[in-house]
Amino acid sequence: MVSLYEAHKKVYPRSVAGLFARWRWFFVFATQIFFYGMPWLYWGGRQAMLFDLESRRFYIFGLVLYPQDVIYLAGLLIISALLLFLFTAVAGRQWCGYACPQTVYTEIYLWIERRIEGDRTARMRLDAAPMSPSKFARKAGKQVAWIAFGLWTGFTFVGYFTPIRELAMHVLNLSLGPWETFWVFFYGFATYGNAGFMREQVCKYMCPYARFQSAMFDRDTLIVTYDAGRGEPRGARSKKADPRALGLGDCVNCTLCVQVCPTGIDIRKGLQHECISCAACIDVCDDVMDKVGYPRGLIRYSTENALAGGWDRRRILRRVLRPRVLIYAAILAGLTVALVASLLLRTPFKVDIVRDRATLARIVQGGKIENVYRLQIMNAEEQPRTYTLSADGLPGLALLADTPEPRVTVDAAQSLWVPVRLQAPYDAGQPGSHEVHFLVQSPSGQVREKSVFMIPR
Repeated sequence: MVSLYEAHKKVYPRSVAGLFARWRWFFVFATQIFFYGMPWLYWGGRQAMLFDLESRRFYIFGLVLYPQDVIYLAGLLIISALLLFLFTAVAGRQWCGYACPQTVYTEIYLWIERRIEGDRTARMRLDAAPMSPSKFARKAGKQVAWIAFGLWTGFTFVGYFTPIRELAMHVLNLSLGPWETFWVFFYGFATYGNAGFMREQVCKYMCPYARFQSAMFDRDTLIVTYDAGRGEPRGARSKKADPRALGLGDCVNCTLCVQVCPTGIDIRKGLQHECISCAACIDVCDDVMDKVGYPRGLIRYSTENALAGGWDRRRILRRVLRPRVLIYAAILAGLTVALVASLLLRTPFKVDIVRDRATLARIVQGGKIENVYRLQIMNAEEQPRTYTLSADGLPGLALLADTPEPRVTVDAAQSLWVPVRLQAPYDAGQPGSHEVHFLVQSPSGQVREKSVFMIPR
């Protein structure tokens, strides 16, 4: 039987220290402090960030959004995509290497693995050894820690959709609902599987970004590069030996750059789609260069044009402001300003109008024509508001509500259906439909919505 696919080989990333490793851990802490801490933060007597699907309201600090505000979500997604395009055009897969959830959780799970099983050599030796009580205890302990962390992650994720303090009480009382139970275990299992087992396979085979990144790269994009002109031919040598006398380049062929790579590639083979620009190979290579007394930068962030032309850092940075980058930046700035302005200028309530479909029009006392409507007023503010209702569009048009005055009060962050009637003289217009407008006013603004008024033949 001939296999057309290479068998998967487990990658054992070696721990590394250095400038880029510190930056990577900075983003791990920054993103996870936000993710795990935000649901516990209260704002104005409620959870600061809560996506309440049951009541169809999304709370983000003082902002209350409704499903009708999906345009803001679309704008945010477009801005995020443009940010990704901009960063990729400038400096490659920085998102993947430092802030992508797959990278962040893989770093956390690797840290747990190293604390229990040891660094690269110790883990490889442990996996190759026969099962023993000591090996079983370490493996079981690692799995328990991984599962516990995954479940805590799933619990936190659900806490963005169900108030997390309420959710915690349900967990302690073993009264968690089926919806919450499913998502806690599903998200926990996804974290456990992706970061504990699949790891680099997600980046290499599942993530579409690795496949279309080449469309956003050009020869002036900063990428993790190996300076083959300086490093080749590679080979081992004594620390005191002169590499030029031996006909060797600066690469001592220690393979540490391969050992620290989380995706298991050899950066010395050139740019590969599996590279996530984490710069672990830069940190370890700089450390080796320090030890053998060679200049740093054999592996570094550079561009293809810079390597070919021997450019210095100033010329590389000058090429950052090229047309592609400027176009991305201009579009991004315009969309961001438009989104922020729209949020700041938005009226903090919404109105929907539904005509009574059972009765299109009817004649009432006094010979007037009456149409019946239902108005849904959605208060997106954090305090009760009183709204004044009126209508225009036909001569003598009058609005009547079930209240003595055409005013209605809606509680904070709530919605209310209000039945109203429009009456117009019989001779207010020709038979048929006529455009009318409802005006809903409050101290924070006004909304004008149109509808139709039917005059029968």
